[in-house]
Amino acid sequence: MAAIPEVMKAVQLVGHGGLDQLVYRDDVPTPVPDAGEVLIEVHACGMNNTDVWVREGAYGTEADAAEVSTWRRGRSTLTFPRIQGTDTVGRIVNVGEGVPSARIGERVMVDFSIYNRPEGDDSLADIDYIGHGRDGGYAEYTVVPAENAYEITSDIGDAELATFCCAYLTAEQMLDRARLAKDERILVTGASGGVGSAIIQLARVRGAVPYAVTSPGKEDALREIGAEDVILRDAPDLVAEAERVVDGPVDVVADLVAGPMFNDLLRILRPEGRYTTAGAIGGPVVNLDLRTMYLKQLELHGSSQGTRTAFRRLVRYIEDGAVRPLLDRTYRLSDFHAAQTAFLGKAYIGKLVVVPDRHWAEIGAPHAAP
Repeated sequence: MAAIPEVMKAVQLVGHGGLDQLVYRDDVPTPVPDAGEVLIEVHACGMNNTDVWVREGAYGTEADAAEVSTWRRGRSTLTFPRIQGTDTVGRIVNVGEGVPSARIGERVMVDFSIYNRPEGDDSLADIDYIGHGRDGGYAEYTVVPAENAYEITSDIGDAELATFCCAYLTAEQMLDRARLAKDERILVTGASGGVGSAIIQLARVRGAVPYAVTSPGKEDALREIGAEDVILRDAPDLVAEAERVVDGPVDVVADLVAGPMFNDLLRILRPEGRYTTAGAIGGPVVNLDLRTMYLKQLELHGSSQGTRTAFRRLVRYIEDGAVRPLLDRTYRLSDFHAAQTAFLGKAYIGKLVVVPDRHWAEIGAPHAAP
């Protein structure tokens, strides 16, 4: 095994604002694992919308939706500079005190959640995450608690494996919150993105029937991964189109878009239906007619990240082949601005993944952006 360098290449977020706040550096000190931690040589790291909103300070506060604020709204653990990146895949190359040296060499996927609760307590009330409360995977090396590094023996490639962590855990938690059951129908907005495409697959794992809401040109790809049918989000009448396409009442809406379509989504739900959300790329501040909610006896669930139990379930799904990666393309770590620009453009299906330049030839190049 190669010697661990004293400094490494990484992308640091140095403040709130535009892409200029993301700085690629080659002189960042390589982290050293403390007791109970492992050092991972990063092979790939998936991109997520949270990266963008944290950079922009776009989370607002409960008192002022337009105020610059990061994730956790008013109780942030973010400090600058910060290395973002939640979806870390790589190999353990060093361990801290108390961690068996036998773990060196393991290929791992990182559970990015910082639970702040003891094992067995699945409350997410105090949750934080790697890439926000501590440095993440947009670097050549990262340090994480040993229990957050899960060995993966599946033959899925590293770039493909990096599509799962945040998106699929978020999706699984949304379905847990909404109690999605076998044979129920679920309508998924933002279905071509990382979380949306994960929901489609995970709904099928549960025996449910997913319907996708997306933009034109992505219909066939979504049907291929399990969507029963597709509704175009720019339909003149979303409610009427859902009634035409969906074979029966909609039991659950899993919404990642919100914005102007929010109230229509509640109208689409059957009486006593359940709405669950973990994102609002179409606009976080929405119009809600409370009469729709209370006269239809609806449940509304907010969701973020997921529990240890859900992550371990996800690892099992991956190892069993119950879900498959949806990797659109990869970018070099040194091309991070181009990667996030492409991410913001949303002209892809599934996930974009960043690969450290040193591993580009064997991991990133086969899936490189055209």
